[in-house]
Amino acid sequence: MNAAIYSSRVVRGERREFCNVAALCVDEAVRPHAVRLVRSILKQPGYHFTDLSPSGSVVELDRRLGFRPLPTSTTLLVNVPRPHLRYRLVTRPAAIAALLVGDEANLYDDHRSAAAARHLVITRGDESCYVIFRKDRRRGLPLFATILHVSNRDLFSAGLSAVTSHLLLRHRAVFTLVEERVAVVSAPLSRTLAQPRPKMFKSDELDAVDIDDLYSELTCVAW
Repeated sequence: MNAAIYSSRVVRGERREFCNVAALCVDEAVRPHAVRLVRSILKQPGYHFTDLSPSGSVVELDRRLGFRPLPTSTTLLVNVPRPHLRYRLVTRPAAIAALLVGDEANLYDDHRSAAAARHLVITRGDESCYVIFRKDRRRGLPLFATILHVSNRDLFSAGLSAVTSHLLLRHRAVFTLVEERVAVVSAPLSRTLAQPRPKMFKSDELDAVDIDDLYSELTCVAW
């Protein structure tokens, strides 16, 4: 059971406490008590809550518990091998750590050992973009890479072909998934998913734009 993942984040210049309600597995004999457990988690004062991989009936349960949906419009990209002379991709851990500073360095330190998080940095001249992604399964096929974080949306979009080529050749990802919350992208053969996976959050103070996919089961649990 991995019921909750906690983190302390700076949002809009203020320190905020988050609780990510993640995978919850209980024995069938005590399954009716699962909702009581979730309700107990949600009673913790001072926290903002996320559920970033609700499945099936859990979405409706989240709604009844006061969660709101996050916008998850998602672009599916077909990864194609292409030369990328204008961009350099940094993938070695020591080299990534040497490039990142401030908040991005802290994100890398916190996620570099996370089970599902993978990392690279795009560079072009003096510009850089830190990218966190994960490998994903859809319909049981491990052919997808999902982008979870980009630090420089303009550079990410400009160097998109370099990233998708790398994901294909180095990570055997045939497709890349990018939510509009993370970056707005377009490429040949791309399309918008008709039914993107739902994500939910619960907060009396924060809005959807304040929520991201970090410090969650999406970075900590590989599947």
